[in-house]
Amino acid sequence: MGRAILLLEDGTRFEGEGFGCQGEAFGEVVFNTSITGYQEIITDPSYKGQIVLMTYPLIGNYGVNEEDVESRKPWLEGFVVKELSSIRSNWRSTMGLDEYLKKHNIVGIQGIDTRALTRHLRMNGAQQGVISTQDFDTASLMKKLAASPRLTGQDLVKEQGKVALSNVGQLQ
Repeated sequence: MGRAILLLEDGTRFEGEGFGCQGEAFGEVVFNTSITGYQEIITDPSYKGQIVLMTYPLIGNYGVNEEDVESRKPWLEGFVVKELSSIRSNWRSTMGLDEYLKKHNIVGIQGIDTRALTRHLRMNGAQQGVISTQDFDTASLMKKLAASPRLTGQDLVKEQGKVALSNVGQLQ
């Protein structure tokens, strides 16, 4: 894992460590207060176009398995956590969260003050953001951020394709 930054459209910047795949992820930054269920959150189609911040401080501790997904793949654009667990303790786990995000080309950042970011979003509202593990220049990222697609006006249902319930109760 190397260096990563999260930059909000108002210029607020958080530096941390990347996990998951390398690259850049753009989306509306939102937070989720669940203490469990990160795998279900990652695969929830309602997070399409968003970078999800988990407020619970330790994420990834029970790993990931293919049975607890909400749909056929992760839909979020990026993932933000205070601390990514290096240990997976659930006997049903088939891979770690870092490996799962790499497999699905999702960029993550850890090691930032998620409480400060949550307060900032509560005080200032949801904002467009970017997670980058490649470009660390604020001016360059602000230009990319200004040109990135917004949720407003997007037909996310069309982009996600047909969502149907499978015979095992999982969304496809």
